[in-house]
Amino acid sequence: MKMPDISFLDSSGRPIQKAESYTGTGTGFGGQLQRWNPRAKTADAALLPDLKRGNARAEDLVRNHALAKNGVQLHVDNIVGHMFRLSYKPKWRALGMSEEDARAFAKEVEDAFTEYAEDPINCYVDAERKRTLTMMCREITANHTSAGEGMASAEWITGRPGALFNTAIKLVNHHRVCNPNHAPDSNSLRAGVKVDRFGAAVGYWVRNHDITGYGLSDGMGNAWTFVPRETRWGRQQFLHVFEPRGDGQTRGENQFLSVMEQLPQLSKLQQTKLQNAIVNAMYAAVIESELGSEAAMEIIGGDLSTDKLTQYMSTLADYHEGADIRLNGVKIPHLMPGENLNLLTSGNADNGFSELESSITRWIAAGTNTSKESLTKDYRELSYSTARASMMESWRYFMGRRKIIPSRFASMVFALWLEEAIDSGRIRLPRSATRGFYEAKASWCNCEWIGSGRIAIDGLKEVKESILLIESGLSTYEKELAKMGEDYQEVFAQQVREMEERKKAGLPPPSWVKALALAPDQEEPEAVGGVS
Repeated sequence: MKMPDISFLDSSGRPIQKAESYTGTGTGFGGQLQRWNPRAKTADAALLPDLKRGNARAEDLVRNHALAKNGVQLHVDNIVGHMFRLSYKPKWRALGMSEEDARAFAKEVEDAFTEYAEDPINCYVDAERKRTLTMMCREITANHTSAGEGMASAEWITGRPGALFNTAIKLVNHHRVCNPNHAPDSNSLRAGVKVDRFGAAVGYWVRNHDITGYGLSDGMGNAWTFVPRETRWGRQQFLHVFEPRGDGQTRGENQFLSVMEQLPQLSKLQQTKLQNAIVNAMYAAVIESELGSEAAMEIIGGDLSTDKLTQYMSTLADYHEGADIRLNGVKIPHLMPGENLNLLTSGNADNGFSELESSITRWIAAGTNTSKESLTKDYRELSYSTARASMMESWRYFMGRRKIIPSRFASMVFALWLEEAIDSGRIRLPRSATRGFYEAKASWCNCEWIGSGRIAIDGLKEVKESILLIESGLSTYEKELAKMGEDYQEVFAQQVREMEERKKAGLPPPSWVKALALAPDQEEPEAVGGVS
């Protein structure tokens, strides 16, 4: 039995309205929000049921949609760049050694690790021997953009000719991490991740490859391997990087979920507009005749026989062919008496297409955290100020992503390598250190990573800004050169070598002060219509 609605009345007999603290929790003006009643869910409850479908759609967009593909490429180029450099910084105070010993040790470690990680010929850092560490970081960043996470396993491969280290990294497709035999999620198993009572990952179920039937299958077999997160002594076995957004979140969310509806519709809109443009470029020529039905019947012999009709049409065709009148090469048809020539063209109206397309691309740019101009490669409406504001906003976002995704992944790889290098004796800890590797692993593995440099819209202004920051004590050469994607130690060493070579060649030393004095100040352009 349905319970009757209960309402409270005031002293005048009118229903008492419910007091609302926020207008967003009410029904809205005119009741627009009355039917908007989403359920409150945890991050996993909202994401995991449709995780596979959402990631598959995002990957399809990246493969086939230009804006989606460029959105991923912008993340890769701005976050990682062409070279992901290690800047090793052991916490020498926590390790009980002097700063001088720490710097010497850091230089030794950087040289040895770069030789291992960025070997473009052997690629021993990659279990597949296809990628350098920079290439792996680029792939992890691309996967994180389109799938919300990056995954890899730590392998121990012996017997490789010429390899000094056995540590190798195998990148893992995120689709392969799933529950064994497609079992439903539970409190301890979520989307292929085994977790403890606090939600921390204990291990990962990885589905094997199946190379048969490519083109018909998804490339995955029907057997699963359990990979623990780490060994009993703390060596990491599975690398999983993503940025959680909520309590207990197990897997990452891809960048395109908020614009999944707009992206494919934009391509359909453009295709429809293109077809419309093709139709608008076409015309049809029609010859109208004033010849009545009775006159036509008399001409064709009183009946509609095929022979008479064919004879009549042939007569008209012979006449039109004979009347070959041209003006500057263009034929002007001389029609039979009573005939008219009409040209039929379709209407050509924009119907607000440009504004609609611009609105959709702005929405997509906001959802992918990129600027509309860089996403569409259209910089016509930018001035210096707007271009710099857009660039700085994107730069702040990219630097946050660099710290959380590729830097964290690269630090995991570095920790695995450093552990083996110390254990094998190829790297020896400074004698002044008071704590061993396993006693202070985080301090020994502390490092920064230098990726792509910040785009300089006006090179002269950017250099002047850096000089002023350094001279005023607000920044350092290390930070300013890192903004350019350079390692200050490498730059300083190269400058010393060049100064010595210039001195031997009898050339005067360069004067940065004079070079700056020769560069006049430039006023910011006021006109809008291009980046100055």
